[in-house]
Amino acid sequence: MRRSRCSTRLGPATLAALLFAAPWRAVPAAAQPASAGVEGGAFLLLPIGARATALGQAAAADGGTSEAVFWNPAGLATLARGEFALHHYDAFFGSGDALVVAVPSASLGSFAFTAYLVNYGDLAVTRADLGPEPVGQISPRNLALMASYATEVVDGVSAGLTYKLVQFRVDCSGDCSQVPTATGTTNAVDVGLRYDASSWLPVVFGLTLRNLGFPLQVNNRSQEDPLPTRLVAGVSVAVVRSPAGAQGIDARVLVDLQGTVNEGALDPVTLVGLESGVGELVRLRAGYAFLNSNARGPSLGFGVRFGNIAFDLASVFSSAEAIGDKQPVHISFRVIF
Repeated sequence: MRRSRCSTRLGPATLAALLFAAPWRAVPAAAQPASAGVEGGAFLLLPIGARATALGQAAAADGGTSEAVFWNPAGLATLARGEFALHHYDAFFGSGDALVVAVPSASLGSFAFTAYLVNYGDLAVTRADLGPEPVGQISPRNLALMASYATEVVDGVSAGLTYKLVQFRVDCSGDCSQVPTATGTTNAVDVGLRYDASSWLPVVFGLTLRNLGFPLQVNNRSQEDPLPTRLVAGVSVAVVRSPAGAQGIDARVLVDLQGTVNEGALDPVTLVGLESGVGELVRLRAGYAFLNSNARGPSLGFGVRFGNIAFDLASVFSSAEAIGDKQPVHISFRVIF
């Protein structure tokens, strides 16, 4: 593509994973297709779900809700009832939306199906010989379709598996003669274990391997991107228990160690969360993600539940200067059936 003929404004998309996921390869927008500067699988590291996000992403040992599909699929085995969940977040680079349907079975285990879309917005295409008016638009998106299964293996020990169909795509409308579109698709899995020792110790352990799969190839093999595979070990400790048979105040601390896989050294980082409340009626959460990126920082959130309706809210306060006043806000809405 000749620089003098066409350009695209790709600022929001090319900053997204740089600040909140894995590194991107920055390239001049006018000289490359819209996909060339992007590690298309980096979006898999963006936190999903207000509950875990407020806990500093320390969720490997968590469970009890369908949010486990994003953090450790073994946590799905603790579902007592079915759930329909909607998750949404707004950030400076765009937005993300996920829909989850989870159904537990006493004899067969728990099943969940998820659709997740990251929308980086519509980016204008201009041509130097026609002036500043847009002649078309580019629409970069990430998509993941997921199917999960979890079951209790023995008393207190559960295992889970999630299959992911992952896609990065750049669609174009209008005058796209100088802006090649692109699509890359790959497959990945998450596997996890969870051990609930609360029958003799107020502790839950979790272990999960996330995003294990084939590289995402958008243009050609030389430009394929490995998926951001992570190994995570976590623990949840109940430091205050509500009285037996009564709904009182409780509190727990969650700590995860997360390391990179297939990227050289394990380079572990620590994720910490604190949660307290009265049963499922009201929950207050705080956390800190000690990540080796500009996404490092604290998080706050709360959750409420009225009957079969649950609502969670979280905000992340990262150290990234480029986001200005647009700190990520996460909202989760669940219907229990």
